[in-house]
Amino acid sequence: MPHLVRMAVGADNRKVIPLSAAYGASLLLVADDIARSAVSFEIPIGILTSVVGIPFFIVLLKKSGKIWL
Repeated sequence: MPHLVRMAVGADNRKVIPLSAAYGASLLLVADDIARSAVSFEIPIGILTSVVGIPFFIVLLKKSGKIWL
């Protein structure tokens, strides 16, 4: 979340830190709701957030030019 918030509001830490906490908490709430209701068994929330977060982080790394893939 900090990377996404920093892209949206700039580098001012007075805005980035509270917004990162708020957006991170809301992301986990949404992911937990999806993990509990998507299938008949419960998916661990870490797996669901990794499925979303890893591709996003790879896109950020490619955009910055610091990836070797």
